[in-house]
Amino acid sequence: MIKIAIADDNSFLIRTVQEKLSFFDDFAVRCVACDGQDLLEKLQANRNIDLILMDIEMPEMNGIEATGIIKSKYPHIRIIMLTVFDNDENIFNAIKAGADGYLLKEINPKDLYQGIIETMNGGAAMHPSIAFKTLKLLRDPVPFEKSGTEDIKLSQREIEVLEQLSKGLNYNNIAENLFLSPSTVRKHIENIYTKLQVHNKLEAVEKAKNNKLI
Repeated sequence: MIKIAIADDNSFLIRTVQEKLSFFDDFAVRCVACDGQDLLEKLQANRNIDLILMDIEMPEMNGIEATGIIKSKYPHIRIIMLTVFDNDENIFNAIKAGADGYLLKEINPKDLYQGIIETMNGGAAMHPSIAFKTLKLLRDPVPFEKSGTEDIKLSQREIEVLEQLSKGLNYNNIAENLFLSPSTVRKHIENIYTKLQVHNKLEAVEKAKNNKLI
């Protein structure tokens, strides 16, 4: 039985991961945490964990910071980053911190299972796009700013729309709250996606938080 911990600040995504793992009898989710600090506290009380599925963007302490601390304290615990983003800086910093694998949240249950088994057997589970980017980073290392943020410029109105999106509101609700037409809201969201270089609401909100826009 592989004993697993999940760290993510989104309770819906935690439940989604739990559902994917529930298909397999050889996995047991022993604890969930809402951020890196919460995870560290729970590991102190229960060190009997084999593997952690770790989100990157979390309050209090992000997944990369938590990975570095956990690897120094509990080197036997395997850690797979399970995140929305596959940007070069996150990959570089996660590997540097000691992550054993890097998968995207869109992964299906079968591939997640195989990734966990591969990691527990000493391999490095990686989404194909991550593996490609990792090879590229090894061939052509890129210096990263320590701030971990990008220079993204959003208008005040776009930030207001994004804040509403982060609360789970739909276009019509946002339009009512901001006294805009639904078509104007839609246009703002299209501009936000373009500026953030994302494809959906989840990615937009997570990247905005990463860059301290909301």
